[in-house]
Amino acid sequence: MNLATAFEGAARQHAGKSAIFWGEQTFTYDQILEESSRLAVFLTNSQGLRPGDRVGLWLKNCPEFVPVLFGVLQAGGVVVPLNNFYKPSEVEYILKDAAATVVITDSSMSEATGALAALCPQLQILRIEEFASLQAAEHVPQPERGEDDLAVIIYTSGTTGRPKGAMLSHGNLLANVDSCRQMLLAVDHDRFVVLLPMFHSFMMTVGVFLPMLIGGSMVLIKTLHPPKNILLEILKHGATILPAIPQFFRSLANAGLPPDQPLRICISGGAPLPGEILKEFTSKMAVPLLEGYGLSEASPVVSMNPIQGPWKGGSIGVPIPGVEISIQDDAGQVLDVGQTGEICVRGGNVMMGYWNQPEETAKALRQGWLLTGDIGHRDADGYFYVTDRKKDMLLVNGINVYPREIEEVIYQFAGVKEAAVIGIPDARKGEQPVAFVAAAEGVHLDEKAISQHVRSRLADYKVPRRIVVVPALPRNATGKVLKTSLREMALQDLPKAASE
Repeated sequence: MNLATAFEGAARQHAGKSAIFWGEQTFTYDQILEESSRLAVFLTNSQGLRPGDRVGLWLKNCPEFVPVLFGVLQAGGVVVPLNNFYKPSEVEYILKDAAATVVITDSSMSEATGALAALCPQLQILRIEEFASLQAAEHVPQPERGEDDLAVIIYTSGTTGRPKGAMLSHGNLLANVDSCRQMLLAVDHDRFVVLLPMFHSFMMTVGVFLPMLIGGSMVLIKTLHPPKNILLEILKHGATILPAIPQFFRSLANAGLPPDQPLRICISGGAPLPGEILKEFTSKMAVPLLEGYGLSEASPVVSMNPIQGPWKGGSIGVPIPGVEISIQDDAGQVLDVGQTGEICVRGGNVMMGYWNQPEETAKALRQGWLLTGDIGHRDADGYFYVTDRKKDMLLVNGINVYPREIEEVIYQFAGVKEAAVIGIPDARKGEQPVAFVAAAEGVHLDEKAISQHVRSRLADYKVPRRIVVVPALPRNATGKVLKTSLREMALQDLPKAASE
């Protein structure tokens, strides 16, 4: 059993059924299976792809993402999803690290892929528009890929400033899909709204793999603007399950869905759900909004508030079937109810390790437990809570952003003596980075020039909302930057940044 054979089974069982709704277009299961099979044959015969070879997917949300995803898996390849907001230099690092020789993209990203081609002259760049002319698949490859074989490498930004590739096996993802199916009571007539980026681990598992492997459907949102369009698509196609990030649910609560709307569950993931948003949503909507928790290294879903209840505000809920959570101290001792420690996860969904990084893998996996880097506790009812983050990470629109990566780029700007990046709350995006910089002696720093420097090297959502030039960064007696003091300064001196 692997992801490709699981999809093939579902596709044959539901052959004529609409699998993807995309505006006025629909795509059936047999169409998607045919496209994925043609791509698998092409990759094998024309590109020489061998089982285990890595293939980058640099695509915006589009229906073709699904047959491309399964086509690579059908050929025995390993999928490397790429953030479509990344700059070519960021993509270059990931593709070289993964030793990928092929990347699949589309014509809308021709400028970016042109720059990528200059950086990676040996890279084979394929565009989805080219696949329309592929011949029908007759002898589809059937590589022997089992549950223990690598299927997907999800790159997550590391605290070292360089992304790490979390290796997810076919078994990891199949286990997580089945756990989510049980937790959501998902069946083949469910229709999942897909509005978050499909490269994101949360959306790939819950928005793509889950519906496609159970014979459900995807309501793929063509455009997010105006936001009313999302509501129209939900109503038009009878969507039943909506996974999204917290900020979206505030907009949904204020949009005024009619009483006879089709949604039965809303799932909040990707970032902590603020109590105010949950309160506002539940006061206006009859649909349960269930907070969950996960991370790429866990395929990614770990816990959720159960559909049957009780639902606890501020809690990430209980472990999904087949997954264990414990709170441990630094020595690996399991702590009691109410005690605060690191959230640790164990189960079939936990990654194989980090690609080519045995030392980082050893830090993250301890005696079968995945150390999440999040701090929290468990209550007497078995519900878990995240209270802090051990790693100095921000969540911007549900996507991990690590200050160190931004700081490293700022340090490259001429005249910068020191830099520190912290996060401030943002009503729309969850958090926003703010950078504090100090100049070298006799140097005058231009905040706009620094911002442009960062924007040219990193994805737009990583660019600090504000650049604040200070005489020196606050430090403790051992020289460590006091980021707590910087957060206080940011919230006092930049009130607009927290509320705009």
